[in-house]
Amino acid sequence: MGNLRRAPASGSDRGDLIAPSTPPAAPGLVTGLAADASPGESLAPWTSLRIGGPAELLVRPRTGDALVSVLSRARAEGLAVHVLGGGANTLVGDLGIRGVTVKLPPDLFTEEVQPLASGGGLVTLGGGAAIVRLPNVMRARGWVGAEFLAGIPGTIGGAVAMNAGTKNGECERVLDAVELATPDGIGWIPRSALTLRYRFTELPAGAIITRARFRLPDGDVEASRAAMEADLGYRKRTQPLSQPNCGSVFTNPPGDHAGRLIDSVGLKGARLGGAQISTLHANWIVNLGGARAAEVLELIERAQARVREATGTMLVPEVKRVGAFA
Repeated sequence: MGNLRRAPASGSDRGDLIAPSTPPAAPGLVTGLAADASPGESLAPWTSLRIGGPAELLVRPRTGDALVSVLSRARAEGLAVHVLGGGANTLVGDLGIRGVTVKLPPDLFTEEVQPLASGGGLVTLGGGAAIVRLPNVMRARGWVGAEFLAGIPGTIGGAVAMNAGTKNGECERVLDAVELATPDGIGWIPRSALTLRYRFTELPAGAIITRARFRLPDGDVEASRAAMEADLGYRKRTQPLSQPNCGSVFTNPPGDHAGRLIDSVGLKGARLGGAQISTLHANWIVNLGGARAAEVLELIERAQARVREATGTMLVPEVKRVGAFA
């Protein structure tokens, strides 16, 4: 895996990631493979915003080998491939996603826990597993280090791909290695061979995170539990967790907070159709019911324009735009 070509940072300065025009994708792509394929399945139920058009072909592999074969066949047929994690931090276009959309089942790979003689241990989770599994295993084993992931929605693969975290830490702090699938096979890459920075992990072109291994140390378990409870309490008080949302819309600019800037230009609570900049936290957009991706996108661009005009700061989206927009 070490000689795979590195991908450039995806998307534009708006965080866009749009599948190029491709040949039609059909269920025959998975013929003979341990995989399920659903043409035209709506992606709205698979995103935390509950917004999005259909996948031309949604594929759920049942084995790692099947995933590699799907990627290989898609490459041979010239089909674009997009992987959908937990659907958090993702805005799927109203017209859906062309090509192949891969959804890794949460139980595709067996969870592995390995205590270390030196203390602490290694936890290996599948890319489709929920992020919450890591702090849950950590707490059950009496280890520490991943408290910052408590309460973050999405999957392990998505968390590693965007180096998810909070002001209290990021994935890179506990990541030991990642296993990647490409059209050419599956292999592990150590953390030392990866480049991670704020809300970004550089991965080989076309690679999908199948598993991730985390190294957790021994520590003060009571302090760890208290930190997680405090963080969850803070989130519930300050973020619209009870409404469909995509998490933080923008990354925080150096020395400031996107939510404060959006609030300062009077856009907190701004509404367009069924989409609204949250009245609880201005760096979150919620779906009040029946919102369209185009409405969310317009609110994103409105916030960028108003903040840039007032402060000179260009807000960079953390949410990824995928698919075709009306």
